Formats: sequence, structure tokens, C-alpha cells
Amino acid sequence: MNQLRQEVDPAEVGLNPVALDRMNRYFARRVDDGLLPGYLVAVSRHGRVAHLTSYGLRDREAGLPVGADTVWRLYSMTKPVVSVAALTLHEEGLLDLDDPVARHLPAFADLQVYESGTGQDVRTRPAERPVLIRHLLTHTAGLTMAAYGTHPVDALYRAAGIDVHSQAPKDADLAEACEVYASLPLQFEPGTEWNYSAATHVVGRIVEVVSGRPLDAFLTERVFGPLGMTDTGFWVPPEKAGRLAALHQEDEDGRIAPVPGPPVHERPRLLSCTGGLLGTARDYHRFMEFLRGRGELDGVRLLSPATVDTMAANHLPGDLHTFGSGPLHNQPFNAGVGFGLGVSVVVDADRTESPETVGSYGWSGAAGTTFWVDPRNDLTVQFMSQLRPAGRPSLRELKGFVREALGG
Repeated sequence: MNQLRQEVDPAEVGLNPVALDRMNRYFARRVDDGLLPGYLVAVSRHGRVAHLTSYGLRDREAGLPVGADTVWRLYSMTKPVVSVAALTLHEEGLLDLDDPVARHLPAFADLQVYESGTGQDVRTRPAERPVLIRHLLTHTAGLTMAAYGTHPVDALYRAAGIDVHSQAPKDADLAEACEVYASLPLQFEPGTEWNYSAATHVVGRIVEVVSGRPLDAFLTERVFGPLGMTDTGFWVPPEKAGRLAALHQEDEDGRIAPVPGPPVHERPRLLSCTGGLLGTARDYHRFMEFLRGRGELDGVRLLSPATVDTMAANHLPGDLHTFGSGPLHNQPFNAGVGFGLGVSVVVDADRTESPETVGSYGWSGAAGTTFWVDPRNDLTVQFMSQLRPAGRPSLRELKGFVREALGG
């Protein structure tokens, strides 16, 4: 079985082992204090794993430890993978970033935009411009999530039966979910604000329509297979089920306990592009290294350097704090952070809450998974855990230790 392994001593690639040891002790203490069930952290530089630590339990009830082969629910770290799938079709000339979504999904023609009112009294007007594929990838399409509660359109999503966790109607597949989104008003005119949303479901459906393949088959053939991501998919087969990390939930007092997650032991009807993939640290390491290599890994090229550079560039006129839609997004932690095609990107390191490098890009998942690629320092980092909600203080500390290890 292929597993992630440390390949070089940290000092050989310019990383301070004392800072990395401090990071180990910090996260181990969180486990010992009952604040995390278990975790894995890996730091790679110049393409070689320089630090790899796992600690705690992947299943506290069964007493099973976290290991390099543990399978994690990736949640929103699914979105960059689906974005890469769409970009492969873009490079083949089968879709363009400036294609109207309606060219591939006719239900998205003649969309309405929210104007005023709530519930049955909502008033709308015709959209002045079409939703483009670029808008979907940058979360500027005007779509939203049923889980939000700050805008009348959020409530319309819930009233339409869209689940707050899956961001799709119950028992719907991607095609059916997209029909529902298209029937609802946009929260704002496409391209005018940023709102983290169910848009990646629409991206995944476009991949299916353009390629003529189910999304899981397309990802296996065009992304997972070429990159050697042998343990990643939308479900966990029986022979790998014992390696799955249990999902945990944090209560108001900070105590954690196991909770049931979405069923993952057979192919789901909804291939969730917003958060449905599961995989190992080794597999996501290969995905990160493919991005660090600007589209190439081990001699296999999936995207051109220019396309990866476009993916990792900020496509907003400002940062998430200033361009974000409403109180959910104009929070301090979004200052200095822009958004590319499926990933966030640091645009102003001095304004970020966490120690950052300009040009670093990545994303996180709802249960404590996170990754980033730092081109200036030729670095990739991932952290895996399974605790909802994901803790921002832990992420800030993680980035602080990595910056310290770089000598910053």
C-alpha cells in the first residue's frame, strides 16, 4: 500500500525543526486535552515531505489510531478538485470560462435576481447579465446556500427543499439539484459580489454534460488515475472502510463526541461537488504537488502552467472582506484574502489574520481539513482532522508554526 512518508530532514530544505516540534507539541496537547480526536499534519518543500506527524485516534470508540493511511472526509477540499476537472475541459476547448452557464445547462437562461421582500412576497427582476462558468468557479454567480440565514434568498433555498448540509434537495442528483437552483432567484447580479455557495455543484454538472461521463468516472479517468490518487472517491469501498476516520462534533462547552456523518459506504446519488470526496493524506499530497508543479506531477501533465497560474490568481476586484456579500463574509478573517478558481489566494499578507505569504492559495473543509500551496517558498502543507466545526484558532496556529519554521 502506498503511504505518505517523510522523505527528508526539515533542515535540509530550510525548515526549522524546533518550530515543527513546537507545532507537534501544540496539536498533541489539544488532543490530550480532549479538543481534537486526532490529526495528521504534513509539510513538504521542494517536492519532498520534510515533516509528517500523526497523533491521536481516528476512531476514539474503537481505540484506532490516526495513521498515514487514514481516510478522511475532505468536505470543501472537494471544490478545488472539481475545479481542476473543469479546467481540463477548458484546456481541450470544450468549454470556456466565459461561456454562459445556459449554453451547457439551458435551465440557467432567463434568470431572475432578488430585488426586495421575503418569503412569498419576494420581488425579482430579470438578470442584466448571464451567469458565466467563471462566476461559478469564483463564487460570484449570485447563488447561495440553504445553511445561511442572512438573506431572503437563503430562506428560499430551504423552502425549495435544499438541505443545509448537502446543499441539494433530498435524494436529488446533480442534474436535479441544478434545475432547482436555476428556478430560484440569484442573490445579486452575477459578478458583482462574492458569496460562498453551492456553485461547485453546477460546475460538476457541467463537467458531466460536456464530457458525457458521470462525474465520478470522469474524475477517476482524468484526475485521480493520472495523479495516482488511489484512495480518493465519493464513497469508501468495504476493503477500506476500517481506515475511515470517525466524524466528531464540538458542543458549546468545547467537548467533542462522535456523530454520524453522511453515508459513505456506497455510491451516493448526489456526487457532492461541494464536499463529498474522501481520501488519504497521500492522495491529497499528490494533488497539492500537482498544483505546486503548475499542472504536472511525476512527468504527467494535466494542466498547463498558465492555467494553474490563472486558477491561483485573485479574480476579485478586492478581497473577500470588501467584496463579500453581507455580514457572513465581511469578517476580519477574510481581510487580505482573495479568490481564484476554486481556491482562496492571499493578496495582502499584512491584512490577514494568519501569518501568510502573498500568492499562497488553498482551501479548508468543514471537519478540520485544510491545505495550502505557497509558490514563493516552494511549499505545500496539509492538516487532517475530523471535527466539526473546524477551528480557526487551530488554523492560525498552524500557519504561525509553518511561518516560524520558514524563518519568518
